[in-house]
Amino acid sequence: MESPRKISGTVLRFERSSIYDGDGLRTVLFLKGCPLRCLWCSTPESQKFEPERGMTHEKCTLCGRCVKACPNGALSIEGGRIKTDQEKCAGRFECLRACPNGAITQYGVKMTAAEAVREIAKDELFFFHSGGGLTVSGGEPLSQPEFLKEVLAGCRERGIECAIESSFCAPWEKIEPILPYISLLHADIKQIDPEKHKKLTGVGNAQILDNIKRADKSPYKFGIVIRTPLIPGINDADEDLIKLAGYVSSLQKLRFMEFLAYHRLGTETYKRLEREYELDEIQPPEAQFMREKALLFKKAAGVTVKINGVTVE
Repeated sequence: MESPRKISGTVLRFERSSIYDGDGLRTVLFLKGCPLRCLWCSTPESQKFEPERGMTHEKCTLCGRCVKACPNGALSIEGGRIKTDQEKCAGRFECLRACPNGAITQYGVKMTAAEAVREIAKDELFFFHSGGGLTVSGGEPLSQPEFLKEVLAGCRERGIECAIESSFCAPWEKIEPILPYISLLHADIKQIDPEKHKKLTGVGNAQILDNIKRADKSPYKFGIVIRTPLIPGINDADEDLIKLAGYVSSLQKLRFMEFLAYHRLGTETYKRLEREYELDEIQPPEAQFMREKALLFKKAAGVTVKINGVTVE
């Protein structure tokens, strides 16, 4: 039987010294794979499970080396740029190794849980002095539940505090085994209205809301932070925020509610992946807009509210 630490997963990347994903300095492990397709997703390269190829066309000189290197003939030069036939692409990345200009990016790599823990443990000194630890994000980390559990268990064995950031869009039997290993859960609620949620993310929210309630009532000792991205004209209706306030105020493990201002930092990645960004006309909100929505929620919920990590007074 395979050793648990040899269970493999698909890692998107590690980000170090984050101060926004839990207490202290955090190393954030981003996993690949997500059941949601949020219109505003800022990490589209995290949605699919398998490693993906991205192309920065501004760096490409059309030398054709990647085309020749592809064993499946998935690449061609058409209209003055490299075109990819996704059905032919086998994800072997010979193209990346052949490119002399760094125009090709690999999103995602396979590694074992033990390898991931060793990488995270490089930051143990920073965790110790800052009160920080590991935060696993995505994508959706619960899309790789066995790998996630073994990474968390390996870190806890080393005394590393663990948190996860999740949409909680997963069967409860995949969630409960994770809970003993975490001290903090960042749970995303994109939209409280079920029909609007499905329109914006591709899935309903009944399972998500039920899972958060079940986690809140569980015997495990961890705090909950509810996070909601605010996208002007998309999910910012006052009536929906007031409904969300009613739901959030009932949570016993709640530490605070956090609103995240919509941003456009992932739009370049859509271009590299040759995907369309559907909210191209939406601009980031003004600070006053965020404050007004946060104060409305705070009055309705009676809980601590933050905007991008800053407490609203």
